[in-house]
Amino acid sequence: MLSNNVYIIGAGETKYGELWDKSLRNLAVEAGLKAIENAGIYSKDIDAIYGANGLAGTINEQENIGALIADFSGLSNEGIPSIRVEASTASGGAALREAYLSIKSGEYNVVVVGGVEKMTDIHGSDIIEKMSSILDREWEAFYGATPAAMAAIIARKYMHDFNVEKEALAMVPVNDHLNASKNLNAQYHNKLTLKQAMDAIPVAEPLNLMDCSPVSDGAAAVVLASEEYMKRNKKEGIKIIGSAIAQDYLSVGSRDSIYTLKSTKLAAEKAFRRANVKRDDISFVELHDSFSIYALLELEDLGFVEKGKAKELVYDEIKTGGRIPVNPSGGLKAKGDPYGAVGVGQVVEAYLQLNEKAGERQIKNAKYALLHNMAGTGTSSVIHILEGY
Repeated sequence: MLSNNVYIIGAGETKYGELWDKSLRNLAVEAGLKAIENAGIYSKDIDAIYGANGLAGTINEQENIGALIADFSGLSNEGIPSIRVEASTASGGAALREAYLSIKSGEYNVVVVGGVEKMTDIHGSDIIEKMSSILDREWEAFYGATPAAMAAIIARKYMHDFNVEKEALAMVPVNDHLNASKNLNAQYHNKLTLKQAMDAIPVAEPLNLMDCSPVSDGAAAVVLASEEYMKRNKKEGIKIIGSAIAQDYLSVGSRDSIYTLKSTKLAAEKAFRRANVKRDDISFVELHDSFSIYALLELEDLGFVEKGKAKELVYDEIKTGGRIPVNPSGGLKAKGDPYGAVGVGQVVEAYLQLNEKAGERQIKNAKYALLHNMAGTGTSSVIHILEGY
């Protein structure tokens, strides 16, 4: 029997950052237990666990993440199935979608979704090498390409074709840092001026240090429940009204346009159609801005503005009081970018916002949230649209 609706009834996350004193399992358990406690449920209520992780096998030499999470959460003795979901940097969003579908199908009533990454265990060029595994190894990374280099190539072409100044890109980290300064779990709390964003150390021209998300540790978790469970237990929650995923070529060179995120466009069309809402209805957006250029491309390919026109939004319209607030959490640049946790962390932020519990960064009258989690350079995109009470 199909479940009519799926709800988020609990959320929790760790602090993001360089968490030297915590292991992969410590982080996963901390976030998971917070979400379970917040939902007011017990281990006997949980039907399944979906855990998102991208790089533990290469960075931490730990595979079988699903079993690890279940074991150290004290859930193994319950026989609860625990499955790892890996979709590069979109692992969190993909795990949420798999959990959503498992409830939608009628198989489960209560599912915990977690995301975790411990990336600071290795340093310098070693971590860059591991992070570059999200690219096409044979046709990109083998020739020296890194995620930053690919984003820079895309940025140069986009800026040239649409006459976009560097200031437009710099406004993305300025906005992220302002929002993160109000988020206790964010990796960075310092505000950033436009001049500081413009004058930072170059990384891959035209991108500098402030255009790039950091290496981060962190974990996030949410609890999903079926409509049947909600009615039976008289609970309230945040409704998932739209869920979609779409794919593009892994190699950027195989795409029709290097600055059009086809996977984002396709997933957005599906998600909006299923949610039956319009772009103007969205109260805020959590974007996958691992590099500042992606924020501009995503705003365009999500349908909020025409291609090449995102530069008209980034100065004022993406602020918390603007037309389309972006990354009230602080985004990947300032909240942090622990690969497997990002997509789930976006849901945690939406859960707080739609419950009006986001404190200083609260979006006024928040009703609908759009969450965009992207793999690599746009290989795949997962989009969820949530509705508050």
